[in-house]
Amino acid sequence: MAAEIDERSENRRAAADERSENRDMAAEKEKYAEYVKKVSPKSKMFLPLFWAFLVGGIICIIGQEFTMLYKHLLPDYSEEQIATLSASTLVFLASLLTGLGVYDKIGAVAGGGSIVPITGFSNSITATAMEFRKEGLIYGTTANMFKIAGPVIVVGVAVSMLFGTIYWVCSLF
Repeated sequence: MAAEIDERSENRRAAADERSENRDMAAEKEKYAEYVKKVSPKSKMFLPLFWAFLVGGIICIIGQEFTMLYKHLLPDYSEEQIATLSASTLVFLASLLTGLGVYDKIGAVAGGGSIVPITGFSNSITATAMEFRKEGLIYGTTANMFKIAGPVIVVGVAVSMLFGTIYWVCSLF
């Protein structure tokens, strides 16, 4: 009987110790959570998303305005020709703004909003070409200007060929 009482006492003490350890661990977790909250940088997500959306939208509006302008000035041109002219104009303007140092400032504010449209592609090629122009026309500018944009072109062409092949095979049936 005494052995049973000692065993029960021991079990109660062990359970109390375990509860105490759990409380200590919970307190440590709370302290750690407070510490992480205190030292973690505050995420400012709304403003960068807003600027990316706004600038990307403005770039698209400018492209649409060029399309409407070209349709008005060149009524005999096809939709495809008008689209090519509009895209070419955006690429030219982005290259010009990159050369003048303006596009980098736009990109600093807009982030992905200035990178995603075709103007971002133009900016990446122009900026790389400008960076390596000191090395000469052949080994500097032309050899390095596609270092950043080259993989995009290769993947774009490869995926286009893949989907074109799939479309062609599906059209056979």
